Amino acid sequence: MIDIKNISKSFADRLILNNISFNFEKGKTNVIIGESGSGKTVLLRCMVGLNEIDTGDVLYDGRNFYDLKFKDKKEIRKEIGMLFQGGALFDSKNVEENVVFPLSMFTDLSESEKRDRANFCLQRVNLFNSNKLYPSELSGGMKKRVAIARAIAMQPKYLFCDEPNSGLDPKTSIVIDNLINEITEEYDITTIVITHDMNSVIEIGDNIMFINKGENWWQGSKEEILKTENKEVQDFVYATKFMKNLRTKF
Repeated sequence: MIDIKNISKSFADRLILNNISFNFEKGKTNVIIGESGSGKTVLLRCMVGLNEIDTGDVLYDGRNFYDLKFKDKKEIRKEIGMLFQGGALFDSKNVEENVVFPLSMFTDLSESEKRDRANFCLQRVNLFNSNKLYPSELSGGMKKRVAIARAIAMQPKYLFCDEPNSGLDPKTSIVIDNLINEITEEYDITTIVITHDMNSVIEIGDNIMFINKGENWWQGSKEEILKTENKEVQDFVYATKFMKNLRTKF
């Protein structure tokens, strides 16, 4: 579980996040949505310490990240898995080496133990016989699955996913959504997904926060978001023809 309390963040004279509070629940896919520039990615970066906050608290199972010393922050970071928007694989490393990378950085496992863990994670994301392939030899969906395998290699308690379906076709997006949801439930992870894709929200969004101009404008479930009368949320949710058609079913 991750609690954020009264998070504010400015760059120069521009207020990006304004007093945001939210509870990201364990074992659920928590989704952050909002228009481009609303502050979603800045919030994620603040939560993992890539951007310092101006005010507020970020609590990982009760541990206030910004009250900790560097050593203790590093311990929390070991418990975090990151799935970046573009996958962020190392082009010069093959699939197995990409997945092994965090294990080499943060553990004392032997080479054979690291390979075993990498193979387990690759099998969990349904990638077989791909260990020696390089990113340039992979499809977009395969790259995302390798990135997920790397993100779970350290057996994280917390999984952050920034636009996991970016650049993927609808069918592959569903595969990635289902995989993230399955891993979240199977390993009881606190998963946070930033997305613009309302199809993903409706498929896997257990706990949703809508950010509008840097503020927590609305929060609720995927069932509630289809019925809300909040104008800004409605404008965002029903911006696509698919979602307008879906609305008539509820």
